Amino acid sequence: MDDLPNPVTYAVPAFILLLIAEMIVSLRRDKSRYETRDTLTSLLLGTGSQVAGAAVGAAVVGMAVWVYQFHLFDIGIALKQWWWAWILCFVLDDLAYYAFHRSAHRVRWFWASHVIHHSSQHYNLSTALRQTWTGFFSLAFLFRLPLFLIGFPPAMVFFCGGLNLIYQFWIHTEAIGRMPRWFEAVMNTPSHHRVHHGVNPRYLDANYAGVFIVWDRMFGSFVPERDDDPVRYGIVKQLGSFNLLWAAVHEWVGIAKDVWSAPWRHKLSYIWREPGWSHDGSRMTSAMIKERWAEGRAAEEPAAE
Repeated sequence: MDDLPNPVTYAVPAFILLLIAEMIVSLRRDKSRYETRDTLTSLLLGTGSQVAGAAVGAAVVGMAVWVYQFHLFDIGIALKQWWWAWILCFVLDDLAYYAFHRSAHRVRWFWASHVIHHSSQHYNLSTALRQTWTGFFSLAFLFRLPLFLIGFPPAMVFFCGGLNLIYQFWIHTEAIGRMPRWFEAVMNTPSHHRVHHGVNPRYLDANYAGVFIVWDRMFGSFVPERDDDPVRYGIVKQLGSFNLLWAAVHEWVGIAKDVWSAPWRHKLSYIWREPGWSHDGSRMTSAMIKERWAEGRAAEEPAAE
């Protein structure tokens, strides 16, 4: 189990070819889907993410191995016979990803790393590569620790995680509309994930799935894409810059400023509360934005009649 390859490494050539193909299609159909500076920022952020990941990779693996020694079940003993263990590991890893992803939008400490992925106002395959440099610092790896405790060998979990990441690449596109209904019902798709990247009030905090959209349907976070409400991309307070370093750390800077200036009893809340929270109510969280939007729609309905 220790010699499993990183599947993402083998997928990189396909990523590049698909990215080029999408660029060609966009030049013919809609040139606005790509913006040179935005694409370059995404690619450089992705490169930096790989460098950062390599720098802390040994520490993450070491922690996984340490936790694994306390595993409850010996799944790795007869893994070749237990083919179903691979399926179970993949499904549970995707559930762990859902838990991480939802937390990354609801807890500002996790959001400080994840916001990088949402900071583009464009939605294309290069956006999939716009990844964090500070995932280790934000403790994102904690969400996979239960899998090691259950008894899934670290190499197996990391391999399944790589497959999950590969799947998520193709859903970052506007070139694909809707998939067949049965597929949309079970799997994450470009339509579902466009919603996740939207800043429209209707679409905020929705569709956290990695591979299986069933998690969102089960836990009440699913919102379908609507033709009458085209998705607008980015973050509520747009980045407004192509500066690479600022894109990577701007939310961490914001947290530091808020913690420094906040009253003592509220300092930790600026770390563990949801993005947009403020002790004096001067800002709006995504839930508050959605609530105000819903109230506005309700107020308009009688007038429309």
